[in-house]
Amino acid sequence: MSHGGVPAPRRIVMVGFMAAGKSVVGRELARRLGWRLVDLDERIAERAGRSAGQLIREEGEAAFRALEREATAELAGAERVVLAPGGGWGTRPELTRLLGDGTVRVWLRISAAEAVTRAEAERVDRPLLGPRAGRLERSESLLRERSRFYQLAELVVEVEGRTPAELADEIVRRLDLDSGG
Repeated sequence: MSHGGVPAPRRIVMVGFMAAGKSVVGRELARRLGWRLVDLDERIAERAGRSAGQLIREEGEAAFRALEREATAELAGAERVVLAPGGGWGTRPELTRLLGDGTVRVWLRISAAEAVTRAEAERVDRPLLGPRAGRLERSESLLRERSRFYQLAELVVEVEGRTPAELADEIVRRLDLDSGG
């Protein structure tokens, strides 16, 4: 049993807003634990032959969400996996249930302003961000909508001003995984 009453996880899902660092922190966490990282957007892009952004623009968000659910279902019951999905994944509690017992969600909490700054610096295709004008307002609105779902996570970690290594250290410590959990 970990500190704070969260059972030792069999799988960890990084949830949070765009550019919070789900993939990079997830990769570092998986490395430290000796677990496998599954970047869900990458998995979907490989299968679809195009990026998540292209898929959303060309077929719509609903089509992307259906593929996201299918890719999640394939991981049901998987052990020792760190899952790094897109920002919308965490707004669908049924996906956590689909993974099964032993799934722990970690919310990488970031402000809308920092998310926009990071997203623009990354130059990653983010169709939900929209045109440059009004990005902060759109991000603030989207983050407000999504936060009620993100706060269902078993663990909340503030990301701003911290490195992926520092964040992975905190997650390992707070989930009491350094003892081989």
